[in-house]
Amino acid sequence: MHPYAGLLHELEELRSELKELEQLSATTLQHANPLHLSSAINLIHYLGLRRRDIRSLQERLAAVGLSSLGRMESHVFANLNAIIDLLRCALGKNSADKILLTLEATGAAQLEINTNNLFGKPPSHRRVRIMVTIPSEAADDYSLVKDMLVHGMDCARINCAHDTPEIWTRMIEQINLARRETGRHCRILMDLGGPKLRTGEIAQGPAVVKWKPQRDIYGDVVAPARIWLYPEGDASPSPAPADACLPVNGDWLAKVASRDIIELTDARGASRTLQVVDQIGTGFWAVSSQSTYITPGIELKLLRASISGHPRRVGRTGMVGTLPPAPESIRLHIGDDLTITSEPLPGKPAQFDANGRLLRTARIACSLPEVFLTVQPGERILIDDGRIGGVIRSASKNKMVVEITQAREGGEKLLANKGINLPDSRLELNGLTAQDIEHLEFVVQHADMVGLSFVRNSADIELLQKHLKRLKAEKLGIVLKIETRAAFDNLPELLFTLLRSPTVGVMIARGDLAVECGYERLAELQEEILWLAEAAHLPVIWATQVLEGLSKSGKPSRAEITDAAMGVRAECVMLNKGAHIIEAIQTLDDILHRMQSHQRKKSSLLRRLHW
Repeated sequence: MHPYAGLLHELEELRSELKELEQLSATTLQHANPLHLSSAINLIHYLGLRRRDIRSLQERLAAVGLSSLGRMESHVFANLNAIIDLLRCALGKNSADKILLTLEATGAAQLEINTNNLFGKPPSHRRVRIMVTIPSEAADDYSLVKDMLVHGMDCARINCAHDTPEIWTRMIEQINLARRETGRHCRILMDLGGPKLRTGEIAQGPAVVKWKPQRDIYGDVVAPARIWLYPEGDASPSPAPADACLPVNGDWLAKVASRDIIELTDARGASRTLQVVDQIGTGFWAVSSQSTYITPGIELKLLRASISGHPRRVGRTGMVGTLPPAPESIRLHIGDDLTITSEPLPGKPAQFDANGRLLRTARIACSLPEVFLTVQPGERILIDDGRIGGVIRSASKNKMVVEITQAREGGEKLLANKGINLPDSRLELNGLTAQDIEHLEFVVQHADMVGLSFVRNSADIELLQKHLKRLKAEKLGIVLKIETRAAFDNLPELLFTLLRSPTVGVMIARGDLAVECGYERLAELQEEILWLAEAAHLPVIWATQVLEGLSKSGKPSRAEITDAAMGVRAECVMLNKGAHIIEAIQTLDDILHRMQSHQRKKSSLLRRLHW
C-alpha cells in the first residue's frame, strides 16, 4: 500500500469522527450565540481531536512534508480538509484544481473580530493590547491616568474588590477626560470581587510601637531609625517615610529645639535616647541608634547642651500620647494546628500556660461560612498565595481544624484579609455574591466589560448572563477569569456557556490558578487554556505578576522579561499597579512590539534576521 493511502484513510476516519461529534453536540450548538456558532463548532472539533493521542500521526505527516496539525486550533476542519485534498491529489483521486486553500484565514479573522469587539481596535504599532489595573490614587491624579494612556494603556481595569463606587466614579471621570484630551481609545473592565475566600480580622493587641536601626552583619549601626514626633492632636501624616511616628501630649513639643536630646525608659525598662535633628512645622525629626519599644504614657525628658557643653534637663516632663493598637501576631509553624471558624470572631494566636502547655490553638475566621458545609478531612488548604499550607484534620458546620504542613523555617505570620484556597474541595458557592449583584448595577452603566471572578462551573456564568439580561445589558462584554482548579477542570463547558453571549473573552489569572493547581503545572495549564480559547476564537488576557518587579521596584528580573514576551501569544497583557507603572507600560509596549514580528499565537514567524 502506498504510504499516502494509509495517511489518507486515517485522516478521513478522523474527519468522520469529528463530524459525528458535531452532530451529537446539536443541543450545545443550539444555545450558542449566532455570532459564535462557527466558533462553537470549531471548539467541538478541537476537543474531539485532542481526546486522542495523535503524536504518531503528526510525525508521519511531517515526514512527508505535510501539515502536522500543530497549529490548527482556530481552523480544525479546514486544516484536515486541506491535507486530505493534497493526499487525494497525490494519489490521483482528485485533480489539483479541486484543492481549496482555505486554512486558517477564517478562524483567525473571527478571532480578530471578537478581539476588536471586546477591546476595541489595537494601536497602529502593536497587535496585543495592554491592560492596566488602576490604583486608588488615580481617582484624584489625572496626570497619572493621562501618562498611562499616553505611554500605551489600551484597557483600564478597576477591581471592584477594592475602593467604593464613589472612587470608581472619579477613576472613570479621569479616564474619560484623558481619552478626550489624548484622542486615544481605552476600554474599561470592571472586575467583580466574586466569592473569594479570605481570612478574617485579627484581634488587636497592645498599643506598642517598635523601631530599630539598620545594622551590618557585625551588628554595628549603619543607619539610625528615623522617628517623627508630633503634637497628639495633629492628624497630618509624617512629611517623609518614618520608622515610627510618636504623638506627644499637650504642648510639650513647643519647648523642643533641634540638637536637643530626649531621654526615656522604654516598655522593656531599657534607658533610651533620641537625638532631635530637624523641625518641620510643629513636628520634629529625631534619630535613634537603639532598638526601642514604646507604649502610651511613657515619659519624655528633654536635655539641652549648656554653655559648658554638658546636657542639662530643661522644662517639664512630656508624655507619649495614644498609639493605635497593633494586630496580635499569629505565627504558624509546621506541625501547628489552626482553627478556622465560621463565626466572625477576631483571630487570636495560640495560648499556652506558664509551663508552655498548649491551652488553645490559634484561630481565625473566614469570609464565606458556606464552605464549612462541603469541606472534608484530608483536603488541602492554602493561605496567602500558598505561603501557608495545611491539611484539614476535622471539619464541622462551624469550624475546621487544620494541621500546618507548609511554612518557612521560623514560621509564617498569618495576616487578615488573605486569600484561602481549597483546591481539593467541591465548594458550592454562588458565582455572584450579594455585593457583586449590587456592584453590577454600577458596572453596566460605566464599563465596557465585566470580569467574572472565581468561576467554578457553568451555572456561575449563567447567573451573570441572567442578571445582565435583567439589567438590559446583554451586550456588555464578559471576561471569564480562569483562576480555580474547578474552572480549569470544567473549561470546555465554561467556554460553551460563555459563547452564548455576544462579546466575550478569557483571562488567565495565573496567581490563584498556580496556587490551586500547583506552580509546577502552571506552564502546562496556561498553554492548554490558550489552545482552547483559540479554538473557540476567544481573545485571551495574560494576567498576574507581569513585570511585577519592574512595576513595584523599578528593577525587572530576566525571568519576568521572558514571561512578558510570552504574552504576545495572547490578545491582551495585564499589568498590576505599582510605583513604576509608567516604566512598566513603556517596557511592555516595547517588548510586545518587538515580539509580534517573531510570534503569532503558536506560530513562529520567520522574519529576516540581522546576520
